[in-house]
Amino acid sequence: MTEVAPSSGNGSVEFVPEPGLGRGLRLGGSANSILMAVLPVVAAVICGGVLLALLGRDPVSFYSNVVGHGLLGSLGRQESLIRMAPLLLIAAGLMIAFPAGIWNLGTDGQFVVAGVVVAALGPELAPNTNDLVLFTILFVVGFAVGAAWSIIPAVMKAWFGMNEIITTLMTIFLGLSFASLLVKEFFDDPSTTVPQTKVLAVEDRLPRMFGSRVHIGLVVGLVAVLAVHYMMTRTSFGLRLRIVGMNPAAAEHAGMNMRSLTLSIFLLSSGFAGLAAAVEIAGVDGMVRAEWNPAFGFAVVPLVFLARFHGP
Repeated sequence: MTEVAPSSGNGSVEFVPEPGLGRGLRLGGSANSILMAVLPVVAAVICGGVLLALLGRDPVSFYSNVVGHGLLGSLGRQESLIRMAPLLLIAAGLMIAFPAGIWNLGTDGQFVVAGVVVAALGPELAPNTNDLVLFTILFVVGFAVGAAWSIIPAVMKAWFGMNEIITTLMTIFLGLSFASLLVKEFFDDPSTTVPQTKVLAVEDRLPRMFGSRVHIGLVVGLVAVLAVHYMMTRTSFGLRLRIVGMNPAAAEHAGMNMRSLTLSIFLLSSGFAGLAAAVEIAGVDGMVRAEWNPAFGFAVVPLVFLARFHGP
């Protein structure tokens, strides 16, 4: 309980917090955060089960197959880990944008355009380039192309205050069409009848780990998420971004360059989407076909919210 102690001299009463009360509040806050992350998942599973039952399917059997094939089986675990690599990198970018109040929803367009450029460049460089140099170039190019694809929405937001939800969503459709055009007209492999880029040879792709199909792109994704989390919580730059997200007017009043910060947020966030594409091409696909769109971006958004990285 909170103890009451008389003050000295002025007749007022001082309240002395019980030792351990602050710790209890912190534990309560942590429990609440965990609960807020778990409840939506449980609700989604229940709603999905009800829908399956209405469609005449056995929910228990369905979810058992999902867990059995996706997590318990060796091949399922490998596929899940392979899929994690690009998802983690896209999430790292959204961990920058969302807390800063920027709704960059155009990651699918940034991913696809960067993927096409990387897929076209990789087979040309691979025969005469060291693996480390090759992967470094592909990662840098992927990051740069992904960032470049967000410049127009960034400028519209920073200089004209246009809603980035609308502009970034529009760039998805533009990106898909532009990527298909690049594949069909500029990067098409003449040795195939299907419109696609040349194939990056298996021996030139990212190294595998532990004798499995899981490549080191997973490590790149994990490192990126940890690095971004550190930046957003432990650096002055991350603090500025979070202040912008919490109160843009106060940030501007404090002398922060809102245009510069907005551009930085867009470029970093979108760059990670491009890096995710480079990892996917160099680690798994090795090439891109026309109309290619894994649609990873929208799959990541709810995961970022569930992980409580969406804002302060």
